[in-house]
Parts: sequence; C-alpha cells; structure tokens
Amino acid sequence: MNKRLALVLTLVSVTLLLSGCTEYNQPIYEDSKGFWNEFIVWPLVALITMFKELLGTYGLGIVFVTIIIRLAILPLMIKQTKSAKKMQEIQPDLAKLKQKYSSKDAATQQKYQQEMMAMFKERGVNPAAGCLPVVIQMPILIGFYHAISRMNSTPEINLGSFLWFPLAEPSIILAILAGIMQFLVLRTGPAMDNPQMKIMMYFMPFMIVGFGIFLPSALTLYWVIGNIISLIQNMVIYKPWEKRTLQPAKTGGAKR
Repeated sequence: MNKRLALVLTLVSVTLLLSGCTEYNQPIYEDSKGFWNEFIVWPLVALITMFKELLGTYGLGIVFVTIIIRLAILPLMIKQTKSAKKMQEIQPDLAKLKQKYSSKDAATQQKYQQEMMAMFKERGVNPAAGCLPVVIQMPILIGFYHAISRMNSTPEINLGSFLWFPLAEPSIILAILAGIMQFLVLRTGPAMDNPQMKIMMYFMPFMIVGFGIFLPSALTLYWVIGNIISLIQNMVIYKPWEKRTLQPAKTGGAKR
C-alpha cells in the first residue's frame, strides 16, 4: 500500500510540475489560456491581488491567501495529525503482532496483513491519511511558485517588499526562518516519537533552507506562514509538552 501511495504521489507531483514549467517566466493575465493557467495560477494571482487591494501590499496579500488556503485544508490536516498520533499509540501492539507473525511465508504474512488492517479499523487509524494533504498541497505550492514567478514577469505588477524582504528576490534570512519553523513543526509532531521519521526531522529543514535561498521570498513567506499554522495545530492536537512531563513519571515507576 505504501509503495502504491508513493507512486501515485510521485506521478501527481511530476504531472503538476510539468504542466506549466515552460511558462514560469511569462506574464500572467486573466485571459491566459490553458488548464494550469485558468484554474491554478490565475486564481491564485487574482486572490493575492484582491487582498493586496484591500490591505495595501502584496506581502500581506500572500499572508492572507496562505491563511485562507491552510484553513481550507485544515480539516484534512487535523485528520492527518490525529491519525499519526493514533499510529504512534498502537506501535507497541503492531510490534507484538509483527513478532507473532514473524514467519515470512505467504500464508503467515497474509494473516498478518489481515489482523493489522483489522487493528487499524478498530483503532480508527488510516495509514493513507498522511498522503492526502500532501497531494492537495502540491499543486498549490507549485501554483504559488508559478504565480509569484509570473507576477514578477508581468510589467503591470510590482511585488514590492514585506517588512524588509523584497518579495521578488531570494532572502537567506527568510529561508533560514522557514527552515527553523519546519524543524519546530516536525519536532512538535508525531516525528519526534518515531525513530524512522527523525531522519526527516533533520533533513527537511535543510532542504527548505536550500530551496529558499534560490526561490523568491514570496514563496518562502508562504512556507513560513503555513508552518506557523501547522505549529499551532500540533500544539493544540498533539500536545508535545504532555509527553515530556509524563516521561519522567514512567521512568520513576520503572525504578521502583
């Protein structure tokens, strides 16, 4: 199942990436043709521009559009976080089940898969829940990149600055801030309890910083605001401080 989901995610990402890559440095207008332009790039440009007219700057427009997008997919993100939390809670039972069906023959592994899926259903765990928000956000993120790049190539549009960051140019400071926020999101989420995911915890922030150094600050700003929302979500749902306060009590009980 994981391999199939990874394959679908990869195909979706590549398709979306290639769908408008040849026009990333071309001006964007309301009458720009093509599915990608009409249903992804221009709606984002129009929404950012609308909030710019209301709030005065493209920077604030990007901030508010980011908040709107993240609020729109918030139910999926909450479902993903809750599913990941439940997945961590059943890890001991999954380990016992794996040990029970340690034999590698086909019949035993089939029985293992059946009982594992039954456990998922009983505990309300959906392993695929973590992929859906990523699939949904991918066209938005790529669309944001194209929208910002093409707005910057449109003579009638001047992105200006947000605080002291020129939105059309890369910013090392904003890239580092995006990386730090990404680390905090992973640190307060289910990754901190999963040894396998801890690799991602340290790899992802560096990747975000690497991209942010070369991409326009407008896109990095989207990452920063989005990660702030994810951090608040983790603090409310996952409550990482509870694990830290409970851990010493468990250790002390074991010593007795």
